[in-house]
This record gives sequence, C-alpha cells and structure tokens, in this order.
Amino acid sequence: MDALLISTHLLLLLETTFIALKKFKPVKSGNRKIYVDTSVIIDGRILNIARTGFIDGDLIILKSVLTELQLLADGKDNEKRNRARIGLNNVSELERVIEVNTDIVDDGTERKKVDEQLLKYAKVNKGTIMTLDYNLIKVAEAEKIDTLNINDLALAVKTEHLPGTKTKLRITEKGSNRGQGVGHLSDGTMVVVEHASRKIGKEITVEFERLHETSSGKMIFAKILRG
Repeated sequence: MDALLISTHLLLLLETTFIALKKFKPVKSGNRKIYVDTSVIIDGRILNIARTGFIDGDLIILKSVLTELQLLADGKDNEKRNRARIGLNNVSELERVIEVNTDIVDDGTERKKVDEQLLKYAKVNKGTIMTLDYNLIKVAEAEKIDTLNINDLALAVKTEHLPGTKTKLRITEKGSNRGQGVGHLSDGTMVVVEHASRKIGKEITVEFERLHETSSGKMIFAKILRG
C-alpha cells in the first residue's frame, strides 16, 4: 500500500514537472523561413518590426550576407563602410530580440553572390526573401518566390491624417477638457475638436492640427473651420 502511494505521488510529480516545463519552454517559430537581404539589415527598420512581434517566421541570415557586409565595412568607400558597420551591429541587435527567432546559416565558406544564395535557399526551403532590392524582387517573382518589402509595409501603415487635412466630422460627445467635442472617422480614429462641445449631433468641417500616436492607438486634434 505504501509502495502504491509513493508511486502515485511520483507520477503526479513527474506530470506536474512536465506541464511546467512545457509551459515555460520557449516556442521556436516554424511557420516559415524569412531570408533577410543585406539591404534590409543596413536599413535597420527590421529591428523595430521584429520587436513588435508581427513577424510570423524565423529570420534567416546567410553567412554570405555577413561576408558581403564585412567586405563593405572594410572597403574604401566611407559611406558604404559606415552603413555596413551599422548593418553588422544591427545583426547583433537582431539576435537579441526575443520576439523573433534569428538564425545565422552557413551557406559555404567561399565567396558567393548573395542574390543567388538567397534565391536558392528560399526556393529549396519554400521560404520568403525580405529585401529592398527592386531587381531581386523581380527575379524572385519570376522564380515564384515570395518576397517581403519593408517599404510596402511602411506605405501600408502610413497615416493619411496629416496636419492641414480638412474633412467633414459629426460631433457625437463632449471631450474630456472644457469646450472640446469628439467625433470619429470611418476607420474609428478619435478626433478631438476644440470649441465644439456645443456642436454635438451636428456635422461640421474641421482641420487636423496634430496627430498623437501610441501603441494603443491614435488620436487627432483638430479645429473648427469657420465659414
């Protein structure tokens, strides 16, 4: 009876330990492999994108990409040398980002053309190439290889609500400060209008003055256009 009780306790202990390990073990993304081009590493915006957690795969940096950066960093062109050194530092920073898995892959010790290596590895492993290089994007498209262009992402999330923009707005409620009225754009963006607290229920013409953006959303401050 004692032996049975001890065995039961051991099984419960093992099961609890397994659940705990499973819960806290870091999950390595396996959705897709994203091969990062030299242009993206030098650009640097990939760091902020990676930190948001939006990247749904593993970032793969080929050794040939690092070799190209090293050659540029050792070159005689001051501008290219400085940008390449920043790129090498970006690689180190990218490896520290916990929101995404970054792997350095050895694709051979001899010097090889980076574009050819990226196309080869992406095609063999059904991966995606992240690049800012227009010509590489066109070749990848011809090879039926998916690409990611950070410039396209920047355009997609670019705000259209620039200061000076004029639009019709229905005031629906009072603002938190005296005299303010609040309305919402079609995309849900809150617009706070000064001296509009008496315009509730009315549609007025406003002009955007400034945009306040945070991780929780964006808010526009505007003024009433008279006449």
